[in-house]
Amino acid sequence: MSELINNSRNRIDELKSLIKKIHEGVSPEETKSKLIEKLGAVPYGEVVQAEEELINEGLDREEILKFCDLHTQALKGNLDSEFSKPIPPNHPVDIFIKENREIEKVIDDIKHIFHEVKKRPGAQDSNDLLKALHEKFNLLMDIEKHYLKKENLLFPYLEKHEVTGPPMVMWGKHDEVRSFLKSCFPLFENNPDATAEVVNGFIELMFEPTVKAIEEMIYKEEKILFPMCIDLLNEIEWYEIASQFDEVGYCLYSPEGKWEPGFEVDNQKVGESDKVKFENGSLSQEELEGILNTIPVDITFVDKDDKVKFFSHGGNRIFQRPKAVLGRQVQYCHPPSSVHIVNQILEDFKSGKQSSAKFWINFQGMYVHIAYYAVRNSEGEYLGALEVTQDINEYKKLEGERRILQYDN
Repeated sequence: MSELINNSRNRIDELKSLIKKIHEGVSPEETKSKLIEKLGAVPYGEVVQAEEELINEGLDREEILKFCDLHTQALKGNLDSEFSKPIPPNHPVDIFIKENREIEKVIDDIKHIFHEVKKRPGAQDSNDLLKALHEKFNLLMDIEKHYLKKENLLFPYLEKHEVTGPPMVMWGKHDEVRSFLKSCFPLFENNPDATAEVVNGFIELMFEPTVKAIEEMIYKEEKILFPMCIDLLNEIEWYEIASQFDEVGYCLYSPEGKWEPGFEVDNQKVGESDKVKFENGSLSQEELEGILNTIPVDITFVDKDDKVKFFSHGGNRIFQRPKAVLGRQVQYCHPPSSVHIVNQILEDFKSGKQSSAKFWINFQGMYVHIAYYAVRNSEGEYLGALEVTQDINEYKKLEGERRILQYDN
């Protein structure tokens, strides 16, 4: 047996070589045996660095996303992922892990139902078990809050530490899970007289792949993502993350207390009475924030360097914007599948080719109008882009005129 490679740089280079071989068609099992022979247990940080370097060297993110599960299969059981620091109760990572345990409980229940279906004769009516699966998959939809906390709170802080590739790949895997879950529900809703044979077909076609994708994500989180975050982020950053958890919500779990950082938190607001002066008047900070949060549209401003500088925060915001996105590269605020559209809009705004772009979509029972505007100064210089979003369902219903005072609530 070859002598184990102990030098970190050499291990990373060897790991990159093994990952490339997977992309060339070498089986994960063969790659795994070579990994054990040459590298032994691989520190999680070296996996992250290898993936980051491959992306920087030109390996397409979509290709890494495509082969991501094979990477995990090859590395499973050979990751050294011990947390370098203890995780206090109610710390964000502690909450993420407890959410995972609750997700696993639901998955265990689902697997038990799978087993019950497989025991039945093919022709037996199994609508009762299909309904039971429907209830459990409804619970799994809560996973959205788990993923949003990662995308909108954890990932921005990793980007500040120049870790960009792996979070983007993981976001792509989130979208795969979302797509799997979404595809399950028509099977529940359109088959009132399902036999065991039919339900077994659904299990093999969609339900089992969905469960497997969620389990693989839990493994990636707890063996790579969370240990890396514990090592990289400081207490101030963790406090900023924790303070925004309530805004996003929790997945199948409610914390019973709050994590207290090891420093005194100063919540004093400075300069609230200062006036913001405009050409046509002035407003206090409180007045300005009140106005921006009252108008019936959601506003987000991205500066000329593509960084999120501001968003309004009214009571019924359509798309969630936690404070962690401030200062974040806007491309990292979108799923990988739509980044090319974001880049196209920004390029056209900067070049002066276009000054607005508009979309309208159905979203969670709303008919949402999304408009992007190029913001320029009096000299025509590009300052940034403004996103304006609103639900136009009520406007579509308007007919005739209203000239008499009538309150809507």
